[in-house]
Amino acid sequence: MAEITGDQRVQSEVLEGLATAVNHRRWFVELAVPHLGDNPIEIGSGLGDYALEWAEHFPRFTATEADPDRLVSLKERLADRPNIEVRQMLLPHSERGDYSAAVSYNVLEHIDDHVGALRSMRDLVRPGGRIVLIVPAFQFAMGPADIATGHVRRYTRKTLGAALTEAGLEVEELHYANALGLIGYFMATKVFRLMPKEGPMVKVYDSLVLPVTKAAEQRVRPPFGQSVFAVARVPA
Repeated sequence: MAEITGDQRVQSEVLEGLATAVNHRRWFVELAVPHLGDNPIEIGSGLGDYALEWAEHFPRFTATEADPDRLVSLKERLADRPNIEVRQMLLPHSERGDYSAAVSYNVLEHIDDHVGALRSMRDLVRPGGRIVLIVPAFQFAMGPADIATGHVRRYTRKTLGAALTEAGLEVEELHYANALGLIGYFMATKVFRLMPKEGPMVKVYDSLVLPVTKAAEQRVRPPFGQSVFAVARVPA
């Protein structure tokens, strides 16, 4: 049975802190946009920061959230955006849809049955559409922050690719992103046992380190990263 994992209060605090990492968010928004078609759905919209930016690019956009309290806040925040529909959604489920794509950032790692969740995303998307994901990378980086926020696992390119394939999806793009972020995350959360919240470290990283990392990774794909980025096609 599907369930919401992790401390929802801690998750919300982390989301609020990371909302200040504007450059990081815009980079990851840009990664997804070319793959989302004309009517995408986001699985796990959280506070709505990504939804607000993605919705600028599409005539219709659907934001979803599993946690009832965050769902209320999400509806309030997006109420004045007529092209955004907000609804509750918890994966896995048996619903079918005709969306152009499903995008889900830092959600799959919370779900025990991640292959079932991917199949649910697949069933929401029309044939030929895409599933676009970002998940945290490398199990060695699993620390107190992951556990507190309900992470079941972290991924490599190999393990995420295997889950996508098992879910009946055709992998088109699969690579690591934010190499320097992995080092910073490991030191902050595993060594110093800090939570990734708003503060000077996040601001310095986002304003100084992130632009350099982004520029470098646009030229050369790194062999490791804080995240795994994936695009998979729903077969005809």
